[in-house]
Amino acid sequence: MKQRLITGIIAAALFVPVVWVGGIVFIIGTYVIASVALYEVLKMRSINVFSIPGAISILTLWTFLLPNEYYEILNQLNYSKIETALLSVLLLLVYTVMKKNRFTFDDAAFAVFAMLYVGIGFYYFIETRDASILWVVYALLIIWTTDSGAYFIGKSMGKRKLWPDISPNKTVEGFVGGILSAIVVVIIFIQLVPLETNFWYLLFATVILSAFGQIGDLVESALKRHYGVKDSGRILPGHGGLLDRFDSLLFVLPLMHILQLI
Repeated sequence: MKQRLITGIIAAALFVPVVWVGGIVFIIGTYVIASVALYEVLKMRSINVFSIPGAISILTLWTFLLPNEYYEILNQLNYSKIETALLSVLLLLVYTVMKKNRFTFDDAAFAVFAMLYVGIGFYYFIETRDASILWVVYALLIIWTTDSGAYFIGKSMGKRKLWPDISPNKTVEGFVGGILSAIVVVIIFIQLVPLETNFWYLLFATVILSAFGQIGDLVESALKRHYGVKDSGRILPGHGGLLDRFDSLLFVLPLMHILQLI
């Protein structure tokens, strides 16, 4: 617990100022975090990030993360992000032939899906911060309060297992408690910092985002369980890898834009 607390304080001391400053500092920080997260996902499948498919995955991720204001870089090359992704798919499939199926179609599909899984979430991290730091705070509040509420309520009142085959410690009571905790904190938050959106729609969105934040955590748990991995990495002693800390955010941030909160 002591190690976990120390790591959390150090990570927060590095993470919060970068988010607060925003701009190019935040973009670079997000690129670094996303790259490490992709490395952790690929490692589960034993795909070396320094191999040809690993390099294709990282370069495609970097292209995918380009904020809207930097689109002219791709425009000068007459490429779009979709075309870049398609080129990556073709190159990965060609590599399966070069390696005579030692790098399989399944490996190629995993690499593509890993890029999308990590890339979409962190792209919207950049776009959300560009819109307003308040929306980033809103997203983080939902995730942190949901996680805390689910833990404490689940531990004190939890009886029915939510998904024992994937995450044996999570309960239905904790799942609901996490959502209720997020609603309470968001109500307090918008009294202090009004967000430009309808109050009732914001509460509705909070319920959806809190639920899907927990589902995002379950998705990563399912991925780790499938590949026999306890933590996605060891970069954060006591916490695991970066993907372990951002799994919920990868679901919440895109949904905030799909729900047109921003």
